[in-house]
Amino acid sequence: MQNHNCIDNFTNKWFIFSETRNPKPETRNPMLNTQSPIPLYRQLADLLMEAIHGGDYPPGNRIPSEPQLAREYGIGRPTVRQAIDVLVRQRMLERRRGSGTYVCRPEKEVDLFSLAGTSAAFHKQGIDVEADLIEPIRRIAVPDGDGNPFAGGKAFFLSRLNRVDGAPVLLEEIFLHPVLFKGIERMDLHGRSLSRVVESSFYMRPTGGRQTFRIARADGAKREAMELADDTPVLEVHRYLNFKQAVNAVYSVLICNTETFVFSQQIGGLIHD
Repeated sequence: MQNHNCIDNFTNKWFIFSETRNPKPETRNPMLNTQSPIPLYRQLADLLMEAIHGGDYPPGNRIPSEPQLAREYGIGRPTVRQAIDVLVRQRMLERRRGSGTYVCRPEKEVDLFSLAGTSAAFHKQGIDVEADLIEPIRRIAVPDGDGNPFAGGKAFFLSRLNRVDGAPVLLEEIFLHPVLFKGIERMDLHGRSLSRVVESSFYMRPTGGRQTFRIARADGAKREAMELADDTPVLEVHRYLNFKQAVNAVYSVLICNTETFVFSQQIGGLIHD
């Protein structure tokens, strides 16, 4: 209700009249449908998920407590707990003992295995990565061993450690064809994208390849470089790149620390960014 002061032009007296406005309707959360074949906990999980995606509960913020949600939706706490369990398993929520349940911050995901190269994969996500050469590039005799296409022959070899915010996230051991990449040993590769060097200096682009994955534990030197505890598992990737000039012209072993990043791979055609 709002009051207005007015003057009567005929009597020259003031009087007051009141204006009544319709109040805004109250907004309520969508209620659960007890007649639906979808379980109540699943309905609540979907509503909470929509609220998270809609920004009602931003990343890092606490959601209402189980008793609050139970009162708001007229259901029991066990049903609320089931709904929260669903979102915890989906890594959308996390429970903190003695504090409550919070919205998880999005994981940093890097499509490491595209043909665009390691640096491009990080930069595409807006992540600054610093690559330190552990072993400068040189021509070596590759020892016999399983998996390496240059085993028993010659190859150019380099090893580099990729850091994000000073923390090691990826160790690369790279072997390159000894003839196709002749002269690369005289180049300064510090801080440069190897895929761009290959394209700009040797006029080659990868046409395809294959990769194998396994969970492993890094050996002593690699574990020390990655600053890992003895029992920390890592994602080990063996990567073979083909070029028009030769198959398996580049072979690399990638040691990925998955505690900091989720390393993903897009399914579909091979496209050079």
